[in-house]
Amino acid sequence: MASHGARSRSGGRPTLEEVAARAGVGRGTVSRVINGSPRVSDATRAAVEAAVAELGYVPNTAARALAANRTDAIALVVPEPETRFFAEPYFSDMLKGVGAELSETEMQLLLIFAGSDRERRRLAQYLAAHRVDGVLLVSVHADDPLPDLLSQLEIPAVISGPRSAAETLPSVDSDNYGGGRSAVEHLLSRGCRTIAHITGRLDVYGAQRRVDGYRDALLAAGHEVDEQLIQPGDFTEEGGRRAMTELLARRPDLDAVFAGSDVMAAGARQVLREEGLRIPDDVALVGYDDSAIARHMDPPMTSVRQPIEEMGRRMIDLLLTEIADRRPAVTRELERRQVVLATELVTRTSS
Repeated sequence: MASHGARSRSGGRPTLEEVAARAGVGRGTVSRVINGSPRVSDATRAAVEAAVAELGYVPNTAARALAANRTDAIALVVPEPETRFFAEPYFSDMLKGVGAELSETEMQLLLIFAGSDRERRRLAQYLAAHRVDGVLLVSVHADDPLPDLLSQLEIPAVISGPRSAAETLPSVDSDNYGGGRSAVEHLLSRGCRTIAHITGRLDVYGAQRRVDGYRDALLAAGHEVDEQLIQPGDFTEEGGRRAMTELLARRPDLDAVFAGSDVMAAGARQVLREEGLRIPDDVALVGYDDSAIARHMDPPMTSVRQPIEEMGRRMIDLLLTEIADRRPAVTRELERRQVVLATELVTRTSS
């Protein structure tokens, strides 16, 4: 009888993982079935439902019906000024992926900006009232207190990229190290030897990893890393302009630039043209993101493509799993998942 299977292997309440193991599927698939997503085959749905019945698992949707403690809302929190959100293709692509995945559930999406101290205080009050079931955090900086606040409030959360190698929250990111390394290896293969790097904000772990990839590519090819060729930027077009100006002042002999975003590369390109330097004849240029900016630039720009929409989809998948998993937060922290998606170098005529 089903009741004999209700007790978990650990002797306690059945877990999401045990349901997944019994059904022969992943945690995310169980989460989608529990949350009513249509992106599951009939056979898989039947297997998950049978495992739920056999184990006596009480999913979050059932708990909601009993306790009415769900809001059916997820917040996408952007701790950046609104101007940056609407200026950078990264954010719109992320939102597109999040919205597409969430549209297949009954959950609602709230977009919340928290770029100022006032907005952050208001957000903290809003979250403390538990008005959302979970939070997606996009563009998180190393010193951002929001992830720790969410942990304290025991609100399920997923971030777009870890704050450090010791991240405790679930995260979804692209292979920033591999992307940075492939960009420099490409420039080296084209005969470039004095390769500059305009970094993103270095309080963002992803930007740090791109710098690591830049350094290691040079070292692996037998070249020394010249710190004069590394200039911090801030992911903005104006930041790219400033960084390019500084680099040319220090090293006018540079023959290539790897920018940590397409937006910064666009700013760098403006300065190069103002200085009468031809792309790629005098200076090769590579960006990061493979956004519309790269495709429409003159000349079209080589860029590292990261699957931003897919990152958004995977963030929702992880978050729904976290929401459905009602085990104590301390237990869940032992199993935090860091998802890293592959990048791809897309070569065009700028290099």
